[in-house]
Amino acid sequence: MLSLLRIKYVSVLFPDQIKYVPKPLLISTGMRNLITHKSFLITSLFAVGALHAQDAPKAFGQTLKASPSTGLVRCVSAEYMQDLQSKNANMQTEAQFEAWLAPKIAARKAQKLTTNAAEAVITLPVVVHIIHNGDAVGSNENISDDQVLSQITVLNQDYRRLTGSRGYNENEVGADVGIEFCLAQVDPDGNPTTGIDRQRLSAASWSTSTIEATLKPQTIWDPTKYFNIWVCNFGGDLADVLGYSTFPQNSTLAGLTDSSSTDTTDGVIIGYKYFGSKEIYANGTYDTSGQYIYGRTATHEIGHYLGLRHVDGDNTSCVVNATDSRKDYCPDTPAINELHYTCVSEDSCPDADGTDMIENYMDYTPDSCMNIFTVDQKDRIVTVLQNADRRKTLLTSTVCQATTAGTQQFKALNGVNLYPNPAQTVINIAIASGDLPDNYTVLNSLGQVVAKAKVTSTANLSINTSAYSNGIYFIKIDKGSETKTLKFIKN
Repeated sequence: MLSLLRIKYVSVLFPDQIKYVPKPLLISTGMRNLITHKSFLITSLFAVGALHAQDAPKAFGQTLKASPSTGLVRCVSAEYMQDLQSKNANMQTEAQFEAWLAPKIAARKAQKLTTNAAEAVITLPVVVHIIHNGDAVGSNENISDDQVLSQITVLNQDYRRLTGSRGYNENEVGADVGIEFCLAQVDPDGNPTTGIDRQRLSAASWSTSTIEATLKPQTIWDPTKYFNIWVCNFGGDLADVLGYSTFPQNSTLAGLTDSSSTDTTDGVIIGYKYFGSKEIYANGTYDTSGQYIYGRTATHEIGHYLGLRHVDGDNTSCVVNATDSRKDYCPDTPAINELHYTCVSEDSCPDADGTDMIENYMDYTPDSCMNIFTVDQKDRIVTVLQNADRRKTLLTSTVCQATTAGTQQFKALNGVNLYPNPAQTVINIAIASGDLPDNYTVLNSLGQVVAKAKVTSTANLSINTSAYSNGIYFIKIDKGSETKTLKFIKN
């Protein structure tokens, strides 16, 4: 008597990894003893897995989905937003946001049917905050400018579906999202910047609580003008995590009057080993597992920042109706039963159309697998950018344009700076022109006045900080009708 054991067909996308398993395997009664002997080993493996499950990583009070091979967690954006919603009744639910967004996406699709006009490329202004605790530039979490630039290159390849790059695909539903990323050239004070903001803070590593309460609020640039990306060394409950992002919001939803719950934390944060591309800049510091070395963590997290959800909708069940609210709201991404951790293709929902799109940037696969955003995902991204809070204003931001406004704005205070920074016992106000400012005020990170003085001589430009607590401070300097604020760190 023959019994049929159905083993799912699997294949691998890339030639150097091609393996095949036949769909059906006929097992005779005579083979059952062999299977019985092996069942003990299988049961044992499951028991070991159960033991490991007890030590599964957690963040934001939730058990995380870790890669079985590396133990690393690709993303905790869904857990992060659930945590925010549990703490803030004014944040919209997923259902409320989707009900607001759906007709806007439908209107965009209808408009596309009536016009063949090419869409203008959208440029998003980026500031990358490198958070370190004193390491030299290029060492550990204080990653080099070249590593940062390699990441910006990857983003432009992936969001433009650039021919000849890893971001190119020939899938019939693959899309050039039409977004390019530029490093800001003007800082919040109107002064020139590279768009790379190095911040020396006191912590060697950062957990969820310290990031949300301290790191982000103390370093964020105006999120209505800048897309903030933070790079740091994760620790504590984030020790095994690659990154996470805030999700877009809309304050005009019925019954909601406040969307400020993320106005000091809005953006993407990524572990420094997963930021940048080893292929483009080989001398950086990267993930030792080799699975997350091509910059796709940022591509994935920015997808969340622009309104995309994971391709399974963070729901472990097959959804035949692709518009079901449990999925990702993008009908051209096939229904899947679970997120993936390898480049092995499969069809986890055989009753639905299409095989699992493991190459989608919003799956959990290794960087080498990923190369596609779909047409529906593009429609969703562009609609979010045109309508959501702290997204639509980025479209009119001018901070990527080189300007002399900084020196014009602070003509009398041009060249004013602080040293040494970080400070220990003293911080000095340096003036380039010899023209003294009128006065200054020192504030702590909470906006409380720590000291203030009228400047009558150069002796007033040296400020005793020996009694200050360690942390971030601001000095507001006044000269006539002009005001300039500078930041320093007390160690």
